[in-house]
Amino acid sequence: MLHSYGLLFFSHNRLFGILILLVTFLIPYAGIAGCAGLLCSLLCARAIGFDESLLKTGAYTYSALIFGLGFGTYFEFSMAFWLLLAVGSVFTLLLSAFFFTRLSRNGVPALSIAFICTLWMLLLASQSFSALGLSTRQIYWYNELYKYGGLFLIRAVQAIEGISIHPFLGGFLRSLSGILFQGQLAGGILLALGLLLYSRIALLLMLYGYAIAMGFHSLMGGMAVMGDYYHIGTNYMLVAAALGGFYLIPSWRSFLWIGILVPVTYLLVVALSAILAQIGLPVLSLPFCITVILFLYCLQLRPFGSRLALAPVQHYSPEHNLYHFLHGQSRADAYRYVPLSLPVLGNWMVSQGYAGSMTHKGDWKEALDFVLLDDELKTYRNPGNEPEHFYCYGKPVLAPADGIVEEIADHIEDNSVGGNNTSQNWGNTIVLRHAEGLYTKLSHLKKNSMRVAKGDYVRRGDLLALCGNSGRSPEPHLHFQVQATPFIGSRTLAYPLAAFLQQEAGAAPRLRQYAVPDEGSFVANITANAQLQQAFSFPPGLRLRVEAEGYATELWEVCVSASNERYLWCREHRASAWFIRLPDIFAFTYYYGQRNTLLFAFYQSAYKVLLSSAEPVAVADDLPLTVYGNTPLRWLQDVVAPFWRFLQIRYESRVQPDDDVFGRNPLQIRSRQERRMAGHLQSLREGCISVTEGRLTGFELQSAHKKIYALCYEEQ
Repeated sequence: MLHSYGLLFFSHNRLFGILILLVTFLIPYAGIAGCAGLLCSLLCARAIGFDESLLKTGAYTYSALIFGLGFGTYFEFSMAFWLLLAVGSVFTLLLSAFFFTRLSRNGVPALSIAFICTLWMLLLASQSFSALGLSTRQIYWYNELYKYGGLFLIRAVQAIEGISIHPFLGGFLRSLSGILFQGQLAGGILLALGLLLYSRIALLLMLYGYAIAMGFHSLMGGMAVMGDYYHIGTNYMLVAAALGGFYLIPSWRSFLWIGILVPVTYLLVVALSAILAQIGLPVLSLPFCITVILFLYCLQLRPFGSRLALAPVQHYSPEHNLYHFLHGQSRADAYRYVPLSLPVLGNWMVSQGYAGSMTHKGDWKEALDFVLLDDELKTYRNPGNEPEHFYCYGKPVLAPADGIVEEIADHIEDNSVGGNNTSQNWGNTIVLRHAEGLYTKLSHLKKNSMRVAKGDYVRRGDLLALCGNSGRSPEPHLHFQVQATPFIGSRTLAYPLAAFLQQEAGAAPRLRQYAVPDEGSFVANITANAQLQQAFSFPPGLRLRVEAEGYATELWEVCVSASNERYLWCREHRASAWFIRLPDIFAFTYYYGQRNTLLFAFYQSAYKVLLSSAEPVAVADDLPLTVYGNTPLRWLQDVVAPFWRFLQIRYESRVQPDDDVFGRNPLQIRSRQERRMAGHLQSLREGCISVTEGRLTGFELQSAHKKIYALCYEEQ
């Protein structure tokens, strides 16, 4: 129910929903009618058997709430009123379900179309009903306040209405309450305070939309239509909020488009008001619906939408949409790409990278060549005049990902050192198919070294063949490329490797994800630790009991969503932590719920973990600012976040090295969080995760004021 109220301002914040509910009762009859219409539609929806998850979002019922508010504003209470309110609420629900289903197929929202249709229908029909009288309560609303709150409420509202305030700000606040069919300063102030607490970006967008509308109105020499607070709030300001930061990720580009779309909405209000006045109907929120639906539909037609990004997951807050979008980009790569690994064992050097100076040119520029070097950075042992003298010759070549052997060439002789076979350029080659339109090719392989046949299914890391010196290859090396077609000789395709370690001369190894190795660097696959892989596998159905002093015991369960995404669910607090599991990396994506839970502490400690203990490689990432809490500094960042981000929460984790060759020792993963602002770092929290015999046994999270030490037990 509260979500329906919150959706009037694109929110699912329960406290803000309660505030909106209370503000609707500043016009008591309208507030009662709105609440009654919402309850009627909810009861009907449950009687029909609509999807409970959709009902909880308010998507089907918030139009019935608007209808109740509007109907209670236009008409006096009577037996006919209540009968028509019930009928209209049910009809609005049915229309909402219809429009929601039909429009969502095209990726656009239904908004308040159902409310408009129902209220128009009853406004036209009411001309034939003598038992239904038009209301004058908007004119004499002080009488209503006195009836329900006495002199105290009257004086409180009069004191607020009498505040000396700049006309621009006063108009904005009245327009804010106009969204609820009011236009009073008291309601506007309460809603502005609620918006400030719920979303600073939403408040900024509404203020911006109001300013654009006022400016355009002044330039055009507009007439009375601009003076209607309902039109300003429902059409101009909600267009700014919807397209500036709710359906789109807030950015300078979305703000720029608001500067165009609000004037478009203004013209629609003026034109449609003139047309609908001929049949005695108000324009209501129709211009808002037309502008938002039209623009979102057009955005769906783009082949790529990165410059003006649609919110991929709706968090019902512009700040949450923005921060999760920014920090979800690396996570999104896990869904965007098939995870490819290096096709070799050990530490190899990239002798030629993309657009290399020797042979990686034109249609074949997106390719990698690999060689092995010794401590003296030589590719061979003396005398180096035979292929066998080269370190990479005869070394295993592995499948970079699961796939099917599409093509094989295995009959070409290896060259002598310095020789070249340009007539059979690629030499002995294997082409693997990993997905439709995605193939990898490994070339210059050793003759008769194939360990697979055409049509075989291979798994990541399976032995395919041995490195050789066939084809256009003056000395042994491995050629690797990604391509869109299955043929030997196909043009190359730029495509990243999922995760690997890269090391430049004199530097420590660093983790790279969804990237292409640099020419001249040393690269290696991540050596996975079996204990860590088992502990962080989190198979569906796994249940963990988590205990910590000062906290109620929590029971976590690994669940799977309809879109096959996994998450840890804490039933006690109804909180969830969503994650992705790559072959060598565990990473959280989102957290929903209260922050004073053990699950949230674990989310912070294990935000991103490398599942390897071979080397102490640091894994760095940025935590979403939503973990930082509501502080003045965070609020300031929220206001300017669409244009500039000066505040970051830096996360880093490192697995302590394991010197047991059998990998049986208990392991610890240490993490830390730092606030980065204007080049300065401040330590916030430190964490430690314990793994024993392949099980998560506990974790710690310590800040300057608090320490959590939790123990974890697997439940049967």
